[in-house]
Amino acid sequence: MLAIQPKSITVHKTDSILEILWKDEHVSRFPLFGLRKACPCVVCKGGHAQMSIPADPKVFFEKPTRIVHINQIVPMGNYAIQIHWSDGHNSGMYRWEVLREWCPCKECKPEFHTATN
Repeated sequence: MLAIQPKSITVHKTDSILEILWKDEHVSRFPLFGLRKACPCVVCKGGHAQMSIPADPKVFFEKPTRIVHINQIVPMGNYAIQIHWSDGHNSGMYRWEVLREWCPCKECKPEFHTATN
């Protein structure tokens, strides 16, 4: 199995999507609102005791209640990115493995896609 690594990362500002093309050619498209809501930092998670609780995949299918943008993406070694959000938050470290697990595509999360989507 290939190591979980991105081939490219693109922010689609008009659609409010962060797109990751993985080295195995899989594409993950994350709504920015959901990605911000799923921030894995200790503050957003509600304390150290909550750090092992995974994000609820439903956040990637919610209708946005506010607009957020990505101001900057900073690589964190070969294992993660840090996103600087338009609301001033930037302490979340999004690991490649976690982003791949969160992938909201029809193939990865079929239970969230209905025949009408």
